[in-house]
Amino acid sequence: MIKEYRQKNGFSQEELAEKIDISWRHLQRLEHNESKTTVKTLKKLIKVLKISDKDILDYLKNNTNSDEDEY
Repeated sequence: MIKEYRQKNGFSQEELAEKIDISWRHLQRLEHNESKTTVKTLKKLIKVLKISDKDILDYLKNNTNSDEDEY
């Protein structure tokens, strides 16, 4: 999702990383779901990439586990 929005907004990884004050490598890991980030960085991403509340909620709905434990 981050990569799609980054490209849609015309940013390179380096440009976006600089705008939200993280390393290019950390952004790359986020785009490939290889890393987690802070709420502060997530808020910056949402603001800079103009991600809608609906898109965030849809993403979370489709990419998180239910509250129930899986065995």
